[in-house]
Amino acid sequence: MKKKILLIEDEKNIARFIELELQHEQFDVTVSYDGREGLNQALEGSFDCILLDVMLPKLNGLEVCRRVRANKDVPIILLTARDEVMDRVAGLDAGADDYIVKPFAIEELLARIRSIFRRVNNQQVLHNDSIEVRDIKINPNAYEVYFKNKKLDLTKTEYDLLKLLCENKNRVCTRELILQNIWGYESEVETNVVDVYIRHLRAKLKTDGEPIIETVRGVGYVVRE
Repeated sequence: MKKKILLIEDEKNIARFIELELQHEQFDVTVSYDGREGLNQALEGSFDCILLDVMLPKLNGLEVCRRVRANKDVPIILLTARDEVMDRVAGLDAGADDYIVKPFAIEELLARIRSIFRRVNNQQVLHNDSIEVRDIKINPNAYEVYFKNKKLDLTKTEYDLLKLLCENKNRVCTRELILQNIWGYESEVETNVVDVYIRHLRAKLKTDGEPIIETVRGVGYVVRE
């Protein structure tokens, strides 16, 4: 069965080019040219991946991303002309799984899509047991995290990062290992983005003593039993 991709891009020449290339790779492609229409299609349809331009008429891409992520777990790749670190962080915070900076080679976009699908396939392997470390309890089947018996509101990236650290409890996870596992080998996300997400998690895992996630200077991060 063909993978279904929703492309939300207002520049029609670019959209047509991407659509033809994706169809050549045997993807089933739906195209939308503004943010509001694209959001409606994303929420009403069933897609395996969304390619989402950031600068869109009627509703910008980051807001579309936030609204889709609040309702669905479909992978989202942002298409952006802005390459500043905080712009990338804003996109990932909005719930995007990856981003690619314009102009890009179609081969790179296809590699990002393949990487996304590999990660989704790996995450679909069922875990029957919950993961418990200190005051953290993770239920992988329900994508739920409890801290001190209270359910945490985490973004998908925050959830994946915390799960990775807890699965590797007492083992230091390097920034490079985190990047490869959370954002993928082909991603150009820089290591300081990892530090930003660690700060977000620490703010939600507040303790009176030592932080749940410890820093190992010059190496990475660890959650100890």
